Amino acid sequence: MSANRRRGEICAELDGAPHRLCLTLGALAELEAAYAADDLAALVERFSTGRLSARDMIRIIGAGLRGAGEDMADDAVGAMQSATGATGFAAIVAELLTATFGAASKDMPAPNP
Repeated sequence: MSANRRRGEICAELDGAPHRLCLTLGALAELEAAYAADDLAALVERFSTGRLSARDMIRIIGAGLRGAGEDMADDAVGAMQSATGATGFAAIVAELLTATFGAASKDMPAPNP
């Protein structure tokens, strides 16, 4: 499986299988609604703290899976496993946010699991 980084896609292994994730405009709108964010800048501000809860990671990964075309409810995402545990989920989220919003440098530090 390959990902088109120009479209903001990433590939990640969940439950031992490869998955494509992408935060499309619809997926971002879903996250805005979930966080009651007025706009994308508010989402970036929320995510830029680097402090994300497990629920945050489930929502972001779920939105990314749905954005890439998988019909996956957040409850199903919450039951999935990463080979490297919570650290693996944090890495997936960091990579997805970086692919969507740009380099993580000072504006978006990697989440602390």
